[in-house]
Amino acid sequence: MAAKALVRSISRSDFDRWLRLWEGYNAFYKRAGPTALPREVTDMTWQRFFDAYEPVHALVAEHEGSLVGLVHYIFHRSTTMLGPTCYLQDLFTDETARGKGIGRALIEAVYERARGAGAARVYWLTHETNATATKLYDKLAERSGFVVYTKTL
Repeated sequence: MAAKALVRSISRSDFDRWLRLWEGYNAFYKRAGPTALPREVTDMTWQRFFDAYEPVHALVAEHEGSLVGLVHYIFHRSTTMLGPTCYLQDLFTDETARGKGIGRALIEAVYERARGAGAARVYWLTHETNATATKLYDKLAERSGFVVYTKTL
């Protein structure tokens, strides 16, 4: 990319362009076709970005009129800190923009928003097979050493 991408808050007019990235993100994690998220989950996720009572936020990276990346993050309370904690939940860069600093710019923008909200920590997860992302993440944060357990209910 000749010019640097602009990282900004998402706007309602971004829906179609965000949806393309969101679907790419979900396809990367094998949530496509018969395993795709129900449309009502996508619609609710979108609505939460614009609800002042929701702790869910979204930023996008824009380059030459196209959205080339997204990041979703959530503020929540912690039993071990006075201020909020920030969970970076989703990060995705369009295939054509990978390796050009978009992921880094989105993560750093979340750091900035978290500092502004008084958060002392930003954390996230990635799948153990996501070696490309892990190379970037290892430059921007430390591994916590925790093992994540999940139970679908």
